[in-house]
Amino acid sequence: MRITADCQTTIPRHVRKKLEIGLNTENEFREEDGRFYLNRKKMPGAKNKNRRFRGIATVRMTTDEIMALTRGEKRAA
Repeated sequence: MRITADCQTTIPRHVRKKLEIGLNTENEFREEDGRFYLNRKKMPGAKNKNRRFRGIATVRMTTDEIMALTRGEKRAA
């Protein structure tokens, strides 16, 4: 694993997947007996509460129709 000039490194995909970490995920390092561990912080919030609903929507609208609704545009009947 390489460290960049900005002291950054890339966490391998399989590790990110296993830890369920991604963009804007809060993580923490902890030291134990001379070893360091990376843990995903348990963050209370709507994202975690609503995770079980991901992918179950049954809306039968096109993306253009949904965008028109969010913009307050009227749809043709």
